[in-house]
Amino acid sequence: MELEQFCSTSRVLIVAGKGGVGKTTVTASLATTAARAGLSVLIVEVEGKSGLSQAFAKPDLDYEETDLAPGVRARTLTPDHALVDYLESHGLKRISKRLSNTGTLDVIATAVPGMKDILVLGKVKSLERDRAADLILVDAPAAGHAISFLLSPRGLLDAVSVGPIRKQATDVIELLSDPSRCQVLLVTMPEETPVNELVDTAFTLEDRVGIALGPIVVNGCYPEMDLDTDPGEITRDAEAAGVFLSAREAQDLARAAAFRVERQELQRVQTDRLEQRLPLPQIRLPFLFSDDVGPAEIGVLADAFQDGIEAL
Repeated sequence: MELEQFCSTSRVLIVAGKGGVGKTTVTASLATTAARAGLSVLIVEVEGKSGLSQAFAKPDLDYEETDLAPGVRARTLTPDHALVDYLESHGLKRISKRLSNTGTLDVIATAVPGMKDILVLGKVKSLERDRAADLILVDAPAAGHAISFLLSPRGLLDAVSVGPIRKQATDVIELLSDPSRCQVLLVTMPEETPVNELVDTAFTLEDRVGIALGPIVVNGCYPEMDLDTDPGEITRDAEAAGVFLSAREAQDLARAAAFRVERQELQRVQTDRLEQRLPLPQIRLPFLFSDDVGPAEIGVLADAFQDGIEAL
């Protein structure tokens, strides 16, 4: 698949996955990939403190848009700010300021279950409707909260029969239900627990939310390598290359190679199992042997993302 085609399939991509699988890193990598294709990208962070700004070596994000890289902008979305925006857009600017200053805003936002989520999703809908960018990436909450986050408009639709809240919920459901406007990009790692949770999340999103799923991103994959695990073979290979290895070094390398081979096999088992249980295309991103993820690492992942998209 051409990169431009992939990035223009839906105007909104919601990146979701179990906590710790690297969905924020995936969001930053996809944003970089799309920007390379000439698209304008807006990243929407809905929980805050996700590490997105650090990935681009920029200060922490706030509600106002920030330039992270050429073609990539980002902002946070909070229920409070989204409600103020909503009131101001409906001619209630003075009231919104009073609510914000008196603390009444939080009472309103928490009065109805799911109200906070619908405020944020409503703002995402407005950004999509106003064509704020060619591609809007939503760095969603972790998988458990992501389900309730995306189910909130249907819950409010059942609970509220008339008024602006119902209209907002209806508009958000229309966005989530239209694959040309919105899809979910699920992220996992090639390990048993994240794969199990991703499969459960995928079925829940399709059955209860009715949202389309894009390819699955399998993050943290070890590259396949044909390794010797016999110390004697390792010693002979070293001698052929003109490198001296002590017996202890050969043993240590053999153990390291055996560990790597075992990890590769476990990875293969989990990715095969994922493919069987959830037959969606997979984009695999490499494991980064680095403590920190910055612009250089995001560039490496963006290269792999592009290769994965073109292989679809």
